[in-house]
Amino acid sequence: MHAKHDRRTFWQRWLPHPLLTTGLVLLWMLLLNEFSIGGLAVGIVLGMAIAILTSHFWPERPKVRSWPKVFRFLVLVVWDVIVANVIVAKLVLFSPVGKLNTRWVAVPLDLKTPEAIAILAGTITMTPGTVSADVSADGRSLLVHCLDAPDAEVAVREMKARYETRLMEIFG
Repeated sequence: MHAKHDRRTFWQRWLPHPLLTTGLVLLWMLLLNEFSIGGLAVGIVLGMAIAILTSHFWPERPKVRSWPKVFRFLVLVVWDVIVANVIVAKLVLFSPVGKLNTRWVAVPLDLKTPEAIAILAGTITMTPGTVSADVSADGRSLLVHCLDAPDAEVAVREMKARYETRLMEIFG
């Protein structure tokens, strides 16, 4: 009896999801809070092992259309997190609770892939002042809580224009 021949390349076997591996290595290094060769080596081993062990859960990885757009998206998110931290700090320190316009908004989704929707939800949650709470059963809307959103429609338009549109360009 012959073993089934694996037609995957070396890289497909050992790096089935390079983006996941890279993200896990970066996350590991951030959690360590200091750079060392040993820490990097452990991060690479963990990143590769987790990607290999979980690869059967998502056989079709999302296709990235433009890596420069991914980089620009990441820069935008980091900037937005910094700005939102300042805004939320001002709201918490100087605004009476009764003056805040907290609300739930439903963001209709044009994104179709679960990975892109998860990135959108994570981006919204990472940005202080907003938290993604749920995706509708049909995957067509995202429920988001806003700390201060005087106009729900404006809040939805901003999230769609700032993040979802860019993710559509990245993932299609």
